[in-house]
Amino acid sequence: MALEVAVERERVAGPNDIHARCAPSMRDLVQEEFRILMLDTRHAVIAELPITRGTLDASLVHAREVFRPAIAQSAAAVVLVHNHPSGDPTPSSLDVEVTTHLASAGEMLGIPVIDHVVIGASGYVSFVEAGLLRTAR
Repeated sequence: MALEVAVERERVAGPNDIHARCAPSMRDLVQEEFRILMLDTRHAVIAELPITRGTLDASLVHAREVFRPAIAQSAAAVVLVHNHPSGDPTPSSLDVEVTTHLASAGEMLGIPVIDHVVIGASGYVSFVEAGLLRTAR
């Protein structure tokens, strides 16, 4: 008789958790990398997926690359994460524009973007904490 063992997934309670999970592998990258964390209804991580790798200071992201895997994994929400190789996690105007676009796309698809965390050598900036993204957490 086979027994099923439930695997406890890591839950994301806020940007601190996101930073703790992603910073070790992202803060020292020499190129920008854009990832998503796909979450279930309890904000447990289903998967972490790199979406794009850019240049020294830019990574272009399109909604289809973000939401195609989220739909395939039946994600209830996503968190956007990228690094700034400069070390300064302050979001650029392009970061804000891309996030606004992705949040709108997610809203239409029923897969909300619950935060965007920018990782730098000195720490992180959460779009939600900075008031750059409103979310119905």
